Amino acid sequence: MAQKLWEKSVSVNAEIDRFTVGKDREMDLYLAKYDVLGSMAHVTMLESVGLLTRDEKEILLKEMRAVYAIAQSGDFVIEDGVEDVHSQVELMLTRTLGDTGKKIHSGRSRNDQILVDLKLFTRDKIQELTSNVSEMFDILISKSEEYKKVLMPGYTHLQIAMPSSFGLWFGAYAESLVDDLQLLQAAYKICNRNPLGSAAGYGSSFPLNRQMTTDLLGFDSMNYNVIYAQMGRGKMERSVSFALASIAATLSKLAFDGCMFNSQNFGFIKLPDECTTGSSIMPHKKNPDVFELTRAKCNKIQNLPQQISSIINNLPSGYFRDYQIIKEVFLPAFDELTDCLRMVTYILKELKVNKNILEDERYAPIFSVEEVNRLVLSGVPFRDAYKQVGLSIEAGTFVSDKEIHHTHEGSIGNLCNDKIQELMQQLLQSFHFETINKAEAALIKG
Repeated sequence: MAQKLWEKSVSVNAEIDRFTVGKDREMDLYLAKYDVLGSMAHVTMLESVGLLTRDEKEILLKEMRAVYAIAQSGDFVIEDGVEDVHSQVELMLTRTLGDTGKKIHSGRSRNDQILVDLKLFTRDKIQELTSNVSEMFDILISKSEEYKKVLMPGYTHLQIAMPSSFGLWFGAYAESLVDDLQLLQAAYKICNRNPLGSAAGYGSSFPLNRQMTTDLLGFDSMNYNVIYAQMGRGKMERSVSFALASIAATLSKLAFDGCMFNSQNFGFIKLPDECTTGSSIMPHKKNPDVFELTRAKCNKIQNLPQQISSIINNLPSGYFRDYQIIKEVFLPAFDELTDCLRMVTYILKELKVNKNILEDERYAPIFSVEEVNRLVLSGVPFRDAYKQVGLSIEAGTFVSDKEIHHTHEGSIGNLCNDKIQELMQQLLQSFHFETINKAEAALIKG
């Protein structure tokens, strides 16, 4: 069994080791390439302050780039008996470079090492997630424009209420994603600050250059106070998880609408046959399983902030092993949400819209408000007009006029999709992902 980085003369009990390591080996595979990136910046900084020679820095960086390539290809493995990703990377370096490989830990702790790993991982995943949200947004806007003149019933209390349109329906979810991305951007700003150099939470007596590692890794700034850098563990994950939950809430609501509108009792949309599943005993079934699974997975993601809060609540300042458990719920959430986004985006591209919904007379009462407004415009007081139309509906004499003219901003006749697109474009540009991409590429390429 490989020795732990912290072991001295006494080996830990095997059961204690099993329990305390938990799922770290599995979870840390998410972090392998980010651990290498953080170490490359740290090593570069160590040479600049005289803790490594130039030759040592160069051979370390060369070997780290080889380890990064292994991690990038998906072939990185945390060996049996190795506690975590940090230990595995150091082991790989010492096997090749001997004692020089052991020098990478000077001036840091696994505490600030995992902090920077998590931030590098999270901001990368936020970039991927932003791209997928943007793709879905574009499809929703495109569908909104394509079907902006196709009317459908709007509902309150699941009762037919007023005229709506597919332009409004698709566009509503597009604008919802704008707000979701606004929250994600705020979380990204919290994430994109450098904790490296805070060590175990109380800094180091080495003359570290924290601004240098901040610049090398493309962070906006650093977490300046070293105690706060450690206090940010869990807080960053919780902040980001609120943004994930917001996106998930939009997806879950859309999935519910999709299931309902696809059902025979509604028949508003039709999902592509190849995107549905069948029944083992009912030959006619075409089940909207993608939407149903999306709804369940996104409802689970909406619980993520509460899970993280439950783990970190009431912890005082300083490091605690409790934080380890956050990785188990936080790290996999990005891939799950991204998968849902991709699946729903694909179905949105292919679904068909029923353009003749309102030919069914059961929906005639939704035009009652239009008739009330017509009477008001002709001089009838609103309450009198409301009662007059209501009585005609009760008597079965109401005749709907399906010609509607809505002109105000955000209505059926004035969707403001161009304004919604403008908001989204401003948001996408304000992330400035190019800064971190350029910094990481410089470290990797040398």
